[in-house]
Amino acid sequence: MSLPRQHQAPGAAATGAVRGVSLLGSTGSIGESALDVLARHPQRYRVLALSGNTRVDALFEQCRRYRPAYAAMYDAASAARLAERVRATGLGIEVLSGPEGLAHIASLPQADIVLAGMVGAVGLLPTLAAVRAGKRVLFANKEPLVMSGHIFMREARASGAELLPIDSEHNAIFQCLPHDYRSGDAAAGVRKVVLTCSGGPFRNARPEELTDVTPAQACEHPRWRMGRKISVDSATLMNKGLELIEACRLFDLRPDQVEIVIHPQSVIHSMVEYADGSVLAQLSNPDMRTPIAHALAWPERIDAGVASLDLVEIGRLDFERPDDRRFPCLRLARAAAEAGGTAPAILNAANEAAVAAFLAGEIGFTAIPPVIEHCMATVAARADAELAAVLADDGRARDCARDYILRHAARTGGR
Repeated sequence: MSLPRQHQAPGAAATGAVRGVSLLGSTGSIGESALDVLARHPQRYRVLALSGNTRVDALFEQCRRYRPAYAAMYDAASAARLAERVRATGLGIEVLSGPEGLAHIASLPQADIVLAGMVGAVGLLPTLAAVRAGKRVLFANKEPLVMSGHIFMREARASGAELLPIDSEHNAIFQCLPHDYRSGDAAAGVRKVVLTCSGGPFRNARPEELTDVTPAQACEHPRWRMGRKISVDSATLMNKGLELIEACRLFDLRPDQVEIVIHPQSVIHSMVEYADGSVLAQLSNPDMRTPIAHALAWPERIDAGVASLDLVEIGRLDFERPDDRRFPCLRLARAAAEAGGTAPAILNAANEAAVAAFLAGEIGFTAIPPVIEHCMATVAARADAELAAVLADDGRARDCARDYILRHAARTGGR
């Protein structure tokens, strides 16, 4: 199966067994939130493996606190520095490196649960390894599903892996679906889903005001504390575009069945509308520990350390439609979803390259959508979306984006 049926019996934790957890991306905001939840339930969960990219100090401190059996770093030089510090302090942790090391900790026999919290396409192969190994996979890393969601769903059906979304929006949809829903279950009577978003830091900005936006301003999200890449995606609303594609993959929906609505309070995380006109919504404070705890313990409920929601204090819930002039990335993402094949992989790769260039000061904020649009027009998408084609078109799109960025920066000085 892919999405698990929601009436299954409780897992090992309910019978007293401690479940091993591997965290892909433990040094990011998702990983830190997950570790906070895990630490509240030592009788249920054991931190088996931790991983990061280049933040050696952060991962070393996590190793000291949680004493995993394994640690992995994507960057080989960083892994070597971590291994030296682990040896010097006698922690007895096996340190691995590169995509192979990450894939290893994602498929350990002792790992019952794998949390995919890495940012970007680098999470594709390690997360796929966890799915092929039949794990319960908690998805926060949306890019692999955007790039090759059909492969993940097919491999999950073959291996018996459980794919549980922990993006707050997709987790909310999962909670609002029928208890026996299967991916693509037409009998469930789902008319559409509504993805909510805060609108980011520029919700009320005029398009002409965005020309001089700095990375610091783009990363100042009004509701969530996140890493720099996803913060920029939230500022352009590309994050919501990627989530549209992810929703289509996870729940087997057409793009026209996914609506995006700006909801500044970030209290309603998403909604499901049914054929009879009923709309079910999931509400909670904007805290990633809620969806993480839900997916960790599902179908049970455990304490996440999140305060109760006080609707009287909130006072009002507002909604508005996103402005395509201000947020052209939404239009591009919907076009990629409708095109299918490798188009979403091309979109994602171009976006990653453009955001990295913006954060490095090479291009301006408003140059991000043109980079993506140029790559989508230049790199011909293929209907064949098997892994080799996805990875090839990912590389072609990155090359195309870098070439365009270099020419654009030379012509405009980065603006």
